[in-house]
Amino acid sequence: MQINRILLTAIGSVLLAMVTIQSGASLAKQLFPIVGPEGTTALRLGFAAAILWLVFRPWRALPQGRDWQSIIIYGLCLGGMNILFYLAIERIPLGIAVALEFTGPLAVALFGSKRKSDLFWVACAIAGILLLMPSLSSAQGLDVVGALMALGAGACWAGYILFGTRTGKQASGGITVALGMTVAAVVLVPVGAISQGVALISWEVLPLGLLVGVLSSALPYSLEMVALRNMPTQAFSVLMSLEPAIAALAGFVILSEQLTVLQWSAIGLVIIASIGSSFTPKKAVEMGV
Repeated sequence: MQINRILLTAIGSVLLAMVTIQSGASLAKQLFPIVGPEGTTALRLGFAAAILWLVFRPWRALPQGRDWQSIIIYGLCLGGMNILFYLAIERIPLGIAVALEFTGPLAVALFGSKRKSDLFWVACAIAGILLLMPSLSSAQGLDVVGALMALGAGACWAGYILFGTRTGKQASGGITVALGMTVAAVVLVPVGAISQGVALISWEVLPLGLLVGVLSSALPYSLEMVALRNMPTQAFSVLMSLEPAIAALAGFVILSEQLTVLQWSAIGLVIIASIGSSFTPKKAVEMGV
């Protein structure tokens, strides 16, 4: 009974983490008309870095020497993932952006496998992306630049995973993400400040920016830490595979974004590929924030 309760708590933590991060993305999209994707990214990274420094106190175990190289690249990937994703959802629906972004961790999982049977999951992912392609050229279809931005965010997510795994060997997960978030904030907060000026520090924007930072980074990361301590990594990965669907639902409920049957089918194929890749024997690789 105790084991079941712990497992249920872990499952609930993963689901709540996905709901909060996609709710945060939906809220962030509502900030775009005021401060744009660049300003919203600056607010999210700035507030998230401050919160993570207070929670994990990384100054107690700072990296030494060449260890900083991996931390910096990890942080740049984290920052690139954030700003490219926000630039994507400015142009395309949230659920589709997350599905396209998921190609990053999916590629890391599948390319790390040597089993021929995993080609089926690759085919599912490619089919999902191709299902979206006919819409790219139509007036009512997806924005090409937005789709490319989402794929770029996926590439950054792949780098985030690879360098996050490397830096995780040098410091704890909490310290690693706090330092990586700081690197991303140092690079992108000035970009947002230059782009949006004083609008970034208005009382209308700051509370929403703090909420985005909490919902999109600090809270889901903490919930995922709880889940990973209390459930197998494989089960965690399977549950995380549902994120594109949760993103699509958040987009529908909060932003009134409606998807076609074809687009839902594309998201479904990406989810199937992600679940399948979760059962692929590979070195431990964790999903990102």
